[in-house]
Amino acid sequence: MAKKGKDIFNFAARPVWAEVSLDALRFNLDSIRRFVNPAGEKRKTPRKVLAIVKGNGYGHGGPGVAKALEKANADWFGVTCTEEGIAVRKAGVRKPILVLTSFWAGEERRLIQHGLTPAVIRCEQVAALERAAVRKGAKKSSVGVHLKIDSGMNRLGISPNDVDCFARQLAKAPHLKLLGVFTHFASSEVFAGPQAQQTREQEARFFDALERLRKLGVDPGIVHLANSAAIVSRPESWADMVRPGAILYGYHVGYEPVDLRAEAEKQLPLKPVMSLRTRIINLRSVAAGDGVGYGAKFIAERPSKIAVLAAGYGDGIHRSLGGRGNVIVRGKLAPIVGIISMDVTMVDVTDVADVVLGDVATVYGTDGDTVLPANQVARSIGTVTSDLLCAVSARVPRIYV
Repeated sequence: MAKKGKDIFNFAARPVWAEVSLDALRFNLDSIRRFVNPAGEKRKTPRKVLAIVKGNGYGHGGPGVAKALEKANADWFGVTCTEEGIAVRKAGVRKPILVLTSFWAGEERRLIQHGLTPAVIRCEQVAALERAAVRKGAKKSSVGVHLKIDSGMNRLGISPNDVDCFARQLAKAPHLKLLGVFTHFASSEVFAGPQAQQTREQEARFFDALERLRKLGVDPGIVHLANSAAIVSRPESWADMVRPGAILYGYHVGYEPVDLRAEAEKQLPLKPVMSLRTRIINLRSVAAGDGVGYGAKFIAERPSKIAVLAAGYGDGIHRSLGGRGNVIVRGKLAPIVGIISMDVTMVDVTDVADVVLGDVATVYGTDGDTVLPANQVARSIGTVTSDLLCAVSARVPRIYV
């Protein structure tokens, strides 16, 4: 059961925190690495793992989880933007960091200064990076880049028809070195309906573009395609490196059809990494017929004990959980009642024995033998797990245990 005495961190703070299990994080990384490097497979080198730590590490604290994952021998890290990459680098991470969504004009100098590897998504970016490398006095072939190919998602990346353009530009950029080529799947978790064929079509377009690049004399370096869903379900896409996101933090994606989830969990067991916790800061005795919270959206049908939690949607408790969700208090589920406020949430603890001021409420995660998984909470309100995890705001301390 979650601790009820002193806060687990040693400073005076508002009583809300995200507890991040480094053991669970390492377990997931090790499980993924073993899964994509099955015993008996003949490869010259094991497949690498690029740990996705974008979105502040899916809400777990990007720099913090990156440091832990580097110690656990993650090979690469993936961030969204230059600022995220710099934050991870300043935390002391030395391994390569790929800026997945490329860079904005003017960021080239900072990318090079902090040793970040940008994704090239348009041909003209090659010349801009070369100019920046020259200005920084970089040595030849010292500034690494990855090329992103748009294989059918129609979002980011060069078209397969622009491979020749990229090869020509790269030949004019002696200070740059192509370290890898990748693409991103739109529907790798879907195995039914019209989208089921999309991933195979993306694979075919990508590998055709890759072959064209090789014919032009360009070594693609590390080839990577597989996101979380493809890691679990599409071994043909594993290539040289995989990019786990949600599964790294303990959650399988929503497969279609849904009965594939049980098979995925059996093939690749994972442990949820984060528990979002807060404390009861007030207890109210509410008479039958009284309203609770904004708009009195909850009306007590019986004499009730209502606990006020020191966290709201400003901390990451999804507002749509009001009247629909639960939290764990003393090992039991207690329903969230009324409208969730920015800073507080009300729960009905009438049926939870011996509740006292200061008790811990777990919004999702584990409390002793009771588990309230974030993916279950997300499904109950019609969103994805990543949305829930990334909603944990910056004012919530991440505590690594």
